[in-house]
Amino acid sequence: MRRIFCLLFLLPFIGAAQSSYVPLNEDYYHWIDRYEVKSGRVTPLIFTASKPYKRSAIVAFIDSLNDNEVFASPADQYNKNYLLNDNWEWSASSESNSKSPVLRHFYKKKADLYAVHTDDFDLHINPVLYLGAGNDSQRDDLLMINTRGLEVRGMVDQKVGFYTYLTDNQAVLPSYVWSQMSLNPVIPHEGFWKEYKGGKGVDFLQARGYITFEATRHINIQFGHDRFFIGNGNRSLILSDFAPPALFLKGMVNVWKLNYTFLVSQMTADVSGSLSGLNASGRGYPEKYTAFHHLSLNIGKKLNIGLFEAVVFSEDDSLGTSNFRMDYLNPIIFYRSIEQQNGSTDNVMLGLDFKWNAVRKLSFYGQFLLDEFVIDNIRAGNGWWANKFGIQAGGKYVDAFGVPNLDLQGEVNVVRPYTYSHNSNYGNYTSYRQPIAHPLGSNFEEVTGILRYQPFPRLNLKGKLSMIRVGRDTTGVNWGGDLLKNNSARQQDYNNTIGQGISNDILFGTFTASWQLKHNLFIEGNIVLRKSESDVAFYNNSTTISSLALRWNIPQRLYEF
Repeated sequence: MRRIFCLLFLLPFIGAAQSSYVPLNEDYYHWIDRYEVKSGRVTPLIFTASKPYKRSAIVAFIDSLNDNEVFASPADQYNKNYLLNDNWEWSASSESNSKSPVLRHFYKKKADLYAVHTDDFDLHINPVLYLGAGNDSQRDDLLMINTRGLEVRGMVDQKVGFYTYLTDNQAVLPSYVWSQMSLNPVIPHEGFWKEYKGGKGVDFLQARGYITFEATRHINIQFGHDRFFIGNGNRSLILSDFAPPALFLKGMVNVWKLNYTFLVSQMTADVSGSLSGLNASGRGYPEKYTAFHHLSLNIGKKLNIGLFEAVVFSEDDSLGTSNFRMDYLNPIIFYRSIEQQNGSTDNVMLGLDFKWNAVRKLSFYGQFLLDEFVIDNIRAGNGWWANKFGIQAGGKYVDAFGVPNLDLQGEVNVVRPYTYSHNSNYGNYTSYRQPIAHPLGSNFEEVTGILRYQPFPRLNLKGKLSMIRVGRDTTGVNWGGDLLKNNSARQQDYNNTIGQGISNDILFGTFTASWQLKHNLFIEGNIVLRKSESDVAFYNNSTTISSLALRWNIPQRLYEF
């Protein structure tokens, strides 16, 4: 019934020419954000705190930049051509035609295996491939990833856009990921899975897809199955792409200096399973819903401020007596007022984000997430458990120290115990037992440095180093780090501090060298060093991983926690 309602809601909005979105990809999106920082101003064409970006907007943004100022180096010229070729249907200036198509019909365009582009119909078909192997010092088995699939996007009558992505995957995961799965038997970023190689690996499908409409020149509507990211940082305390894709309805208004996003998602409240595989029972897994509002405003030429609110709610409570709250489908309202008016115990969060492009090549950003607080307890400094909030602060420096294509980024994330948690799995900030904000959940401090360097047009080097302190739970005790635990079973009401419980210090470093052989075809080597120290043996381990991969039309797989 609810899905029919959503479809009926969409039908009146079929309108002007529209654009699909570029799938979330850390490296791809870095290039776009880099050029905004390099320009020294915020752009109304792309609001970088709301990801993914529209393909048409990317082309308009690239075309608006001054070549001599922004694309001065050979690597930047290469990136510019790459972005225009990847979105060639919106670019009049791209050199997207291949010099030597395959069998006359394939790769006529550099970016697409097969493409059709007429006034009535636009179609892009591409293979997806990820083949990788590696060594983990803590596993006897060879690490591997084997992904095969297909990506299709296009438009009909320049009014209805569509996108679909489907892959079949087998993998032997790193030891620290496998160890985490013994506590919480889910694959990071993924949903249902099965055993592979006699229980040494995992087998899973991944599917994403949506349809999109331009209701007017400035209003876009999407409906489908995908994930999103809100923020300008390496992490997000508001909404990230860590959890699996979910069914959604999204409306976005981009006009003047404003960008407004309304998003409702149907998520999985809980799953049952073990390392032998996940299996539904009864009538299936319980559902819950999240509704988001995010308003982003450009102030002057350098500053962007965003306001955010979210609510997690469900008709599947422990007694099965709750109702689906139609109130939360209102795209313009204050969720806290609905919650209070209905006597609801739904989980409401508020927050803000900012980005300040201070000068050319230098940008600062941050987020503040407020789950709950009482001002008297804040002033008292008594560590009350329900003073729940998170803070992010970061900066980006592109072409650092005058070196072309050397980009530096630093970021700090701090989240208090019990933030995002609730008194049931129907209200916590998770989907499929995975956080939908920061992958560490809560009760942690994190400092991250990132170096990116593109010495040659086809070569990208990336290094990350994170220092993390997270508080783990002792057996049967909830110290506020695990979002899946009922916060009414907390250890104490007062004197709660960040990192309480079992102290776990993690040093996490990665280095990746990636060479682009052809458009969206990469060969890359990766090294991961992870050192985890704790008084409890389970969290006291060190891992060294080296791997080599070939990937085609798919981003690098990251397990950074």
